[in-house]
Amino acid sequence: METPVDPFVNASTLVGSSIEEGLERFFGFHKFKGEQEKVVRSLMDGRNVFVIMPTGGGKSLCYQLPALVQEGTAIVVSPLIALMKNQVDAIRSHSDDPDIAHYLNSSLSKAEIVRVKEAVATGKTKLLYVAPESLNKTENANFLRSVRLSFFAIDEAHCISEWGHDFRPEYRRLRDIINGIGSFPVIALTATATPKVQHDIQKNLGILEADVYKASFNRPNLFYEVRPKEDALRQVVQHALENKGRSGIVYCLSRKKVEEIAETLKVNGVRAAAYHAGMDSAQRSRIQDEFLMQDVDVIVATIAFGMGIDKPDVRFVIHYDMPKSLEAYYQETGRAGRDGGEGHCIAFYGLQDMEKMEKFLSGKPIAEREIGIQLLQEVAGYAETPTSRRQYLLQYFGEKFDPLSGPGWDMDDNARNPPEQYKGQAHVELILNLVQATGGRHRGAFLRDVILGNETQETSTYGGEKIADYVGKGVGMAPEEAWDGIIRQIFLAGLLKKKTEEFGVLSLTEDGEAFLAQPREFTLFKDRGMRVRSVEPAAAGVALDEPLLDLLGALRKSESARLSLPPFVIFSDPSLEEMATHYPCNEDELLKINGVGASKARKFGAPFLALIQNHIESEGIERMEDLIVRSVAGRNAGKVNIIQKLDRRMSLEDIASDQSCSVEELLESIESIVASGTKVGLDYVLEEYLDDESIEELWECFMESEKGSVAEVLEEMEDAYSEEEIRLVRIKFMSEVAN
Repeated sequence: METPVDPFVNASTLVGSSIEEGLERFFGFHKFKGEQEKVVRSLMDGRNVFVIMPTGGGKSLCYQLPALVQEGTAIVVSPLIALMKNQVDAIRSHSDDPDIAHYLNSSLSKAEIVRVKEAVATGKTKLLYVAPESLNKTENANFLRSVRLSFFAIDEAHCISEWGHDFRPEYRRLRDIINGIGSFPVIALTATATPKVQHDIQKNLGILEADVYKASFNRPNLFYEVRPKEDALRQVVQHALENKGRSGIVYCLSRKKVEEIAETLKVNGVRAAAYHAGMDSAQRSRIQDEFLMQDVDVIVATIAFGMGIDKPDVRFVIHYDMPKSLEAYYQETGRAGRDGGEGHCIAFYGLQDMEKMEKFLSGKPIAEREIGIQLLQEVAGYAETPTSRRQYLLQYFGEKFDPLSGPGWDMDDNARNPPEQYKGQAHVELILNLVQATGGRHRGAFLRDVILGNETQETSTYGGEKIADYVGKGVGMAPEEAWDGIIRQIFLAGLLKKKTEEFGVLSLTEDGEAFLAQPREFTLFKDRGMRVRSVEPAAAGVALDEPLLDLLGALRKSESARLSLPPFVIFSDPSLEEMATHYPCNEDELLKINGVGASKARKFGAPFLALIQNHIESEGIERMEDLIVRSVAGRNAGKVNIIQKLDRRMSLEDIASDQSCSVEELLESIESIVASGTKVGLDYVLEEYLDDESIEELWECFMESEKGSVAEVLEEMEDAYSEEEIRLVRIKFMSEVAN
């Protein structure tokens, strides 16, 4: 960003200035970017304006500059408190007057609200950021009627549309609220809007006649990649390690998964932090600042993170879970490479995740459910397309793109590694003829079901005469699961179009009609088979070295005899299997093996490391160290919290209640904590269950046990003790002997 010519400008000196003078004096720019100048001039001419500009395109300047050089206060409607604060701080950083910009929302005290209104009333404030809920309050509307306003700016305008990815019902009332305050120009701005969402926004705001400025959605510096969701956690860690010291964001749909992945990254040496709406505002602000100041490299977050975060050097964005819409995907990937440098966008796609989101929608009202499912189908289409992902994404937003020569044409996995091709003229003719016969009134799923002969409610109620010639005609022409992709490829080729007013409904284009009039050869691409189940295998997906595993087992047995300890106390079977997969050669690498803590590595590690090193050298093995991924201890990200509560001698029932889990689940967490090498103090709990003699008896059982399992001891004791009692003693045993 260019340095402002005059870094501290008094807003009052800008009023009446030309927009060129304001641009240079306040923002430090010598020329406008893209369509900015046209937008600013339209708004200052009193026109309603609609701006669609991708993330990083300079939307905020389009309303900030007119506000600064005109009389009155501009009202900016914004959906998030954090976003308002960031915008206000950015404006104030260029001015010597803190009253130049304010926000009015629920975070302010009564005294602060009075001070803000005084600054607006005296004309000092040029930009007032408000939440739609704040505008809805009668006292605020009455106040705004009493002061001089210049225009209304609706930021993140996609929140208006039920088809938008961040729909906010409060936004639907904005037109009535503005009309109740007075007659003012309106500028609506968004980074993501399909043609349908655009129409919905303009119609709801009553600005169908608005000047529309739409910048290209193409980000040629971003590389798009979709991977099957197999061993995804390990791949996330690997990518973060390969890009150590570079900024990245990992998006997940659940808070639990956010914390689990953040913990996993941290124990593998990545400077990472979790971020989600369950944290208090101070904590979220601290994490944002650490990310911006590069104290943290990777943020693992829900969609609560990112809106209004202006960090230009994010080098990768990973979607561990596919988002609920392509608008959300585009906006979130758009946080990479805002400085024009490289940005790698990886998404993990699995059927299980899509089914989970569809199941979640089943509890919604019918209209909302239908919208949600259709948005998910577009996400699935993007993930499964064998053709250019950039073309698919841009066409979704109503923008044409040449997949052979357009800017960034080779910046996606399909372009770099094209799938197998085959001749598809007959397939295209079949689909286009069916669309023509049915009047272009149906979605892709209907077309697929007809040509495959699938009886559904829609095909049955439609009536048989018009479609009789097409029923079952696609059987044998291509695999059943390929037809959704074929229809998408025909759409991407511009032979079909989607009706703006009816989401997903396909009709013929002029090119489609021309194709039917004079059919020609058409190349289709084979599906890559992306519809996989989400899988997270317990061990990393690298080959197990069986000879090494046998050697490690023999060493464990000899060490067991030498130390007079059961073999499972030294290292568990899963730990040996990971050693035989990843070949750790020093203590740091050994600590990345699941079930190996610092104490265990120090007590028992040396002979095992020596054996592995010798095996590597004698067999000429090349290791891949960066594939060693250490898991967090247990699924519960509150591990430290549990340990602290045990130290305070809280009852298991109280700890379980505090962790929102059952005692059974709590014991599983404690077992995982101990298995990772951490000692815990459970004597005070055991005293309530067993006397010293019973504890000693069970202790001896574990000393003599082969596998050290609770089931083994339970059977040997012939139900003399409960499973819970045996588990507690085993935890004590492993904590003190193994750690």
